[in-house]
Amino acid sequence: MADVKKIAVIDGDGIGPEVVAEALKVMKKTEEIFGYRFETEHGLFGGIAIDEKGTPLPQETLEMCKKSDAVLLGAVGGPKWDNNSKELRPETGLLAIRKELGLFSNIRPAVIFDCLKDASTLKPEVLEGTDLIVVRELTGGIYFGEKFRREGANGLEAVDTCVYNVMEIERIARQAFEIAQTRSKRLASVDKANVLETSRLWRETVIRISADYPDVELEHILVDNCAMQLLRRPSSFDVIVTENMFGDILSDEAAMLTGSIGMLSSASLGEGAFGLYEPVHGSAPDIAGQGISNPIATVLSVALMFRLTFGYHDAAEAIERAVKEVLDAGHRTGDIAVDKSKAIGTTAMGDLIVAAIRKNPK
Repeated sequence: MADVKKIAVIDGDGIGPEVVAEALKVMKKTEEIFGYRFETEHGLFGGIAIDEKGTPLPQETLEMCKKSDAVLLGAVGGPKWDNNSKELRPETGLLAIRKELGLFSNIRPAVIFDCLKDASTLKPEVLEGTDLIVVRELTGGIYFGEKFRREGANGLEAVDTCVYNVMEIERIARQAFEIAQTRSKRLASVDKANVLETSRLWRETVIRISADYPDVELEHILVDNCAMQLLRRPSSFDVIVTENMFGDILSDEAAMLTGSIGMLSSASLGEGAFGLYEPVHGSAPDIAGQGISNPIATVLSVALMFRLTFGYHDAAEAIERAVKEVLDAGHRTGDIAVDKSKAIGTTAMGDLIVAAIRKNPK
């Protein structure tokens, strides 16, 4: 009998609880079919934690996550908390939980489903064959550097400091090379080495690390050119690795290639197998409670968890295959439906995916 895997479940804000509920149904179905065993525990995080506990990351939630094998997170935030002080913003909780759990990379797949090519704003022939992963460094860069204001010769100035050290670059580079080895063995390292000293250190370090991965083809590309090429030739990319801010921007751009940010999963990883898994989309408070949100990104985040943390490749493939079958059959939530009058709801989409999950036919 399979070992019991402990999963910390954070429903979050807005549509978070709705999409997480469907992901848990999918997880339950994989228990029945594949014999895997999961134990879930729920905790407060984000805006709801601010309202109920006075902090976006309660200590009991953090301890729950640290005792788990993986974390499943819905979505957090919303306009209700936008004017809060820095300490009482859901986004501050995200930065804190990544740091406390030692999560230094964000993995974002962007895969084009053939039946959804028309949902993208790009031409179908441009999208053909697009299947890429953005590996974003999470703990360094301008987001975490010193920030201050000062009086300058022309008045008030604001300063944000971008800092990277060799260790931070080495570990994210190795992770990206190892992911590339499991795919098409192509890695694009994105920087701004023609201008930034941090990027020059980044490139030097990636080149040095590449010697340990001779089977992976390494390409260096400047961030502005990468942003352009993602729209011009997205299928030419396999794995993209880059620093924090560049990765934040490029991963959102890659997300929109698919036509809906509601389709994309993500993982935040540290050393070892532990990971935090969440959809790329936000909490969408404007549609919360209406039962119309798209649960596919959260469902695919469970598949990513199975693949990267637990090594349950059979169950991951079964979930991904079920999603494809449901979409190929023409079922759509409102965000990806051409004919909105035929769109189905969150629960209906989850039920269809659950019904389609099965072991790979021999």
